[in-house]
Amino acid sequence: MSLFGTNGVRGIANEELTAEMALDLGRVIATLKPGRIAVACDTRLSSFMLKSAVLSGIMSAGSDAIDLGIAPTPALQFYAKSRRIAGVVVTASHNPREYNGIKFVQENGAEFFREMDEQSERIYSSKTFRVAKWNEVGTLLRDDCIEPYVSAIVDSVSLDRKFRVAVDCGNGAGSFTTPEILKRLDCEVYGINCNPDGRFPARNPEPLESELELLKRAVIDFRADLGVAHDGDADRAVFVDEKGEFVSEDAVLALMAKHYVEKSGGGIVVTPVSSSRCVEDAVREAGGEVVYTAVGSPVVAKVMMERKAVFGGEGNGGLIFPEHLLARDGGMTVAKVLELIDETGKKLSELINEVPRYCMIKGKVECRDKERVLKGLRELFPEANHVDGARIDFDDGWLLIRPSGTEPIARIYAEGKTRQRAEELYREGLGILKRLLA
Repeated sequence: MSLFGTNGVRGIANEELTAEMALDLGRVIATLKPGRIAVACDTRLSSFMLKSAVLSGIMSAGSDAIDLGIAPTPALQFYAKSRRIAGVVVTASHNPREYNGIKFVQENGAEFFREMDEQSERIYSSKTFRVAKWNEVGTLLRDDCIEPYVSAIVDSVSLDRKFRVAVDCGNGAGSFTTPEILKRLDCEVYGINCNPDGRFPARNPEPLESELELLKRAVIDFRADLGVAHDGDADRAVFVDEKGEFVSEDAVLALMAKHYVEKSGGGIVVTPVSSSRCVEDAVREAGGEVVYTAVGSPVVAKVMMERKAVFGGEGNGGLIFPEHLLARDGGMTVAKVLELIDETGKKLSELINEVPRYCMIKGKVECRDKERVLKGLRELFPEANHVDGARIDFDDGWLLIRPSGTEPIARIYAEGKTRQRAEELYREGLGILKRLLA
């Protein structure tokens, strides 16, 4: 099984991801990207331990290490882009509190692409990283990435209205940035779980609707224009409208994609094959084109760069604003959604009601023969989109069967104009998988 998954290396801290591994991963990036390397982490209890090991690994390979402390992933990425240096983030993003992770960042601010991860894994596995002589080890430096990141977002947005916003940072790294961004945009802020705490006592790091009852109530009680919640490293943002209703992440993606296409007079929007068709409908209506990719933000960012896309993102609250950063950014997402509300004079619920509605069902089944399933899908559906599994499109919906690259499972996504149609497609997907695995 590959060490690097869709978003770097992840595992249970001190069991599957140890300080020894972090030390060697620090050496790996210093071997691949010699020179100064920036390092930041989220608020998890294990993050300081792992960050310290990464910093030591970088210096032992002869590079200077810049310790940025706790910061959202996009803040580290913006810092790396601004200074044209590589970076490392110690975070498990939305994973449960016992997990942690390490991901590498390029000099343009984007996460390492797949081929770069593969090169990193070869160096890690063969232990062929550089080890500096005693008098050539790197130096430990310290700097701040919060202020330049917050300032860049505030400077890129213009609001005429004074908004009331409820913010749930989930005790994560966004606690240091999103409330400050909103205050500088002259918003009234009602903060929930905006104190950093690696135990995540209030809710899990993933901002699922089931975790956001407190935010929904706060929006109503505070009479807020909207509510926003982040995952552990604040590269994603999910929303609650002014009525206290959870907003589909795909609908927000579609809304912002349409806005960017209209603003650009056309253009390409990049999103994974697992995204709702409402995105394609909205983009086409605005005169744009959707390009589908495999699942994972690094591949979305790569294709955006290659195709000069005007916008991109995933249906999980991870939106990419290429003029700012080729990476998901929860803080920028909040600011840009507010800007759209300000420009249109509409409420968030009204804007979302303009997005085409679909019903999606997701599930997974055990799958221990990925290649057999992929081969069978290509034979059964030669006309399907095979960029990541097989996506079969119909007039009134679509079906995606996608073997996981990191677990012995296959995921099924079924979407239709109605719940009944989505259920029909889901049952069809289950039947196809059972036949292929029989």
